Amino acid sequence: MTLTKDEAGQEGVGDPYTPSQRRIEREALKRARSRRATAIAAVSTLLTAVVLYLVVVNAPGWPRTKETFFNGQYAREAFPKVLEGLWLNVRLLFVCGAAVLVLGMLIAIARTLRGPVFFPLRVLAAAYTDFFRGLPLIINLMIVVLGVPALRLQGVTVDPVWLGGTALTLTYSAYVAEVFRAGIESVHPSQRAAARSLGLSNRQALRYVVLPQAVRRQVPPLLNDLVSLQKDTGLVSIGGAIDAVRAADIIVGRSLNYTPYIVAGLVFVALTIPMTRLTDWVTARMDRRRAQGGVA
Repeated sequence: MTLTKDEAGQEGVGDPYTPSQRRIEREALKRARSRRATAIAAVSTLLTAVVLYLVVVNAPGWPRTKETFFNGQYAREAFPKVLEGLWLNVRLLFVCGAAVLVLGMLIAIARTLRGPVFFPLRVLAAAYTDFFRGLPLIINLMIVVLGVPALRLQGVTVDPVWLGGTALTLTYSAYVAEVFRAGIESVHPSQRAAARSLGLSNRQALRYVVLPQAVRRQVPPLLNDLVSLQKDTGLVSIGGAIDAVRAADIIVGRSLNYTPYIVAGLVFVALTIPMTRLTDWVTARMDRRRAQGGVA
């Protein structure tokens, strides 16, 4: 029996896809290699962990170190107080993070303004970023937290939380400003020229064309800066603010046992890991979009 052209086409459309024998073998080989790589990674990780454990527990000073840094009694005592102090660190992260993004964006825009009339503003913005990026954060905190109350200014708070947050904002704004500036300068000038040719003013071109692209491109480094800010909120304890680090320090000063520091460190790590994984996911997603020719 001879099929017509239409009947043959319909029959071909209805047939299920059957992979070739070579494709089946190739997929099976890939799965075998993946299982083998996973098994090797698991075994090597386990062996490394066992070796490190044996080296540590067989060290001459391990019993004393275990008692001083890994004491279960002091860990149970410190954990609720460290968590209570951590709430201050979380609040500082959100408040200072928002302030850093706003101030950093304003400084970046000031550094990228065109025209001779804006030269003083560009100089001030560049001086700000150079100064606070070069000044160690711990010194900045000491100057603000300890120096501002010494001035006895009327109407100026002496709360170490507010002063510490101000110091964090000043330092991190300089770093974030450079991130934003790099994003703004990475946008091709033709984008601004096209916006101007459509009748947009310089301000409108910056707001609707340049800044959206610049911010989208700089999301991964911005998230990295926020991760660093989250960790550095613990430095406000130098002014006496009762955060997670200070709560641990109080117990250490009373007991002379350093286990609360380990507890505080693990709590910060647990808080940081989700943000780090989010940063990795966003970075990988943007890399895939670039590889596929999408807009980053």
